[in-house]
Order: sequence, then structure tokens, then C-alpha cells
Amino acid sequence: MEELMEILEDICPDVDFENEKALVDDKILSSFDIISIISEISETYGIRVTPAEIIPENFNSADALWNMICKLKEG
Repeated sequence: MEELMEILEDICPDVDFENEKALVDDKILSSFDIISIISEISETYGIRVTPAEIIPENFNSADALWNMICKLKEG
């Protein structure tokens, strides 16, 4: 999770990822930010994020992202 937080803070340094729970719903993350996040987590964690996973529920918070990463690493 610490590595994920570093990735997120590198991409969007002005966002409070520890407390924000509506990153997509409140339009805090742009589509470019999301693509950058997908690219970084794919490379870092050796996972493939498919279009089915690219839904607001998986990107609204750091916790949601981490849960998606863990799920993809298992499967």
C-alpha cells in the first residue's frame, strides 16, 4: 500500500489520497490521471487492468485501488 501511495502522490501531488473517498465521483482524477495510474500499477505490480476493472468504484479511493490490485494479483 505504501508503494501505491507513492505512485498516486507522484501522479497527483495535490490530492489527499489518505482521506479522499470520491476521486472519480468528485472529478478529482482526470481520465489522463487514471490512465497514468493504470500504467504505473500495471508495471509496478505486474498485473493487467482490463476494461472491466476501469469503473469508478475501483478508482474512488486509494483503498479501492489497493483492493483491486490485490484481487488482480490473486487471480
